[in-house]
Amino acid sequence: MQFSPLHKALCGAAIPVSALYTKKSCGVGEFSDLIPFANFCKKAGLKVIQLLPVNDTGTDSSPYNALSAFALHPLYVCLEDIPEADTFKPQIKKLRTVCTPKAPADRFDYRMVLHEKNVLLHEIFNKAEAAIIASADTGELAEWIKANQWIIEYAVFKNIKRQNYHASWKDWKESAAMRFPSAAKITKAWNDPALKREHLFYAWVQMHLHKQLLAAVQHCAQNGILVKGDIPILMNEDSVELWAHAEYFRSDLRAGSPPDGDNPAGQNWGFPIYNWTNLKASGYQWWKDRLRHAAQYYHAFRLDHILGFFRIWAIPEGETTGLLGKPLPYAEITSADLAAAGFSKERIRWIAEPHICTGIVQDAVNGDYLYSHGLLHKVADRIGNEELWLFKSEIKSEADLSRYGLPAPVETALKQKWTDRMLVKAGKNTNGDSVYTAAYCYQNTTAWHSLSEEEKQQFTALADKKNLQQNELWKEQADSILSELCASVDMLPCAEDLGASPAVLPEVLQKLHIFSLRVFRWERSWAKEGCPFIPLRDYPQEAVAVTSVHDSSTMRQWWEEELDYAGMLSFYEALEIDSAVQARLCPIAREKPAYTKELAAALLAALVKVPSYLAVFPIQDWLALILDELPEVKAQDERINVPGTVSSSNWTYRLPFTVEQMSKNKVFIQQLQAITALR
Repeated sequence: MQFSPLHKALCGAAIPVSALYTKKSCGVGEFSDLIPFANFCKKAGLKVIQLLPVNDTGTDSSPYNALSAFALHPLYVCLEDIPEADTFKPQIKKLRTVCTPKAPADRFDYRMVLHEKNVLLHEIFNKAEAAIIASADTGELAEWIKANQWIIEYAVFKNIKRQNYHASWKDWKESAAMRFPSAAKITKAWNDPALKREHLFYAWVQMHLHKQLLAAVQHCAQNGILVKGDIPILMNEDSVELWAHAEYFRSDLRAGSPPDGDNPAGQNWGFPIYNWTNLKASGYQWWKDRLRHAAQYYHAFRLDHILGFFRIWAIPEGETTGLLGKPLPYAEITSADLAAAGFSKERIRWIAEPHICTGIVQDAVNGDYLYSHGLLHKVADRIGNEELWLFKSEIKSEADLSRYGLPAPVETALKQKWTDRMLVKAGKNTNGDSVYTAAYCYQNTTAWHSLSEEEKQQFTALADKKNLQQNELWKEQADSILSELCASVDMLPCAEDLGASPAVLPEVLQKLHIFSLRVFRWERSWAKEGCPFIPLRDYPQEAVAVTSVHDSSTMRQWWEEELDYAGMLSFYEALEIDSAVQARLCPIAREKPAYTKELAAALLAALVKVPSYLAVFPIQDWLALILDELPEVKAQDERINVPGTVSSSNWTYRLPFTVEQMSKNKVFIQQLQAITALR
């Protein structure tokens, strides 16, 4: 079923598969649960179901930390719907009891549920082993494997990983020979008769996951429900792809983001970046295969961090922050450029390399001059007789500084100094000369504050010139990649284009008809006084408009904790809520009202009138229509993820009641029908 923007504007709900909760669920939502949820959506007038990524992530609960770009997550298999499990009904019932949280609104235990499900899957497989192996020779499983050749790499990888107690493939001890395997080695392992049973277990599980998700999606399509999937841009370093296709990645660099207001040191996500040169040489085949695989299940897809197709913020391996990252591709700053701007060789060294003052280390060791010199000699070379030092050439990253056994205060001080530079070395040109990019925060450095006004003007002009050149490089790269990828599938492409985006991004999205993402709370005229909200009528048609996202607070929490009174008035104005309705919603003058179901209904009824083709709101924001039925659910309990935190509550949100109960709630359905009909 294809999606066409010529359809009338559609309204939908975003929900992680894991958050679904039905009578059949074993502790966590499953693919089969999408069928009753689609029935509920049909009743309510919701025409789109948007999911988070559903790929296997191993022991990590984050759906964006994929262990495979193709394999589905075993967590989502419905045991009841596996034919070989027909005689395991008592065990499934017991598992359901063990894995289901005690209170409806409680989070599920990701690792426990995954472990218990895998144990029972192995038991089911063991009992039906002979029939399954026979099917792998000439039956259904054989046909499925033939049509899904990626399963060979995945099964071999998963089996070796299991033998190594789920350690990263780089740390495999018992299977060291398979750390960097050739395609022939992987095929040989797959064909090893001694390992056939173990490999077929993973293929059998994946076949049933595929069948269950496909059946659910087909049911959605038959009932006029479009399914929108999510494609994470990056792959975990401990993934099948990095293990089997290292040529498509650069493990010497890590993806992240440059510094901003919330993250003054930037972010280092730890994911290797793509080797776009090698991918382009292959016609982007790996990416096309990935999208075609996803197209079996989705009518539309969300491209996570689409900015990464324009430029990725690349951070050298060994750095912990994003301060010394550089955009790839970049417009290089050469020694000739710097010389033309009036910088001598000595001046270039001053702005390109951190200069350590003895006093920095001396202060960290309580003023001991001789001791500070002894420590500095370990990691730096002194400049003549000055009290200035340069890091030794063998130190390439922050991680290297941790290998010298320095006192903690000294190590901290030196790591801070390590990033104190105006230029980031980006490699060498064909003449062997070093080339650079301007550090993202070069105006915060010691070197910058020491420059003359003329030098500052010259450097800023050079950096601005290179930024303009980079924008053209980013446009060219994104156009080249995305035009090929989007043309390779029938799915509607939707961008996750939040954050600091290059000026060329809207132009490329518009040209390729890739829908942008518009989060109501962040659509503001930031340069104007008071940062007023952009009127709803000004939203573009080719967009997905949303009340909140999985990394943000819900609409209710935003209203209660983040929106002030002045912002509320601006929001009302953007939504064109008239004064009479405002007076009813705000009974006390100059006081922001509590977030009630009546207020939620008024806001949602206004927001669905957005001219964007898709208005897809998280299920938590729709549930606010029956807030009085959620007395024990606090706003913060509805968050799916809090970025930058590690917690068992991240990614384990669950509906506060079953889909069956939701489907019988006539008042809820009537309210939804009334609002969705406004589209």
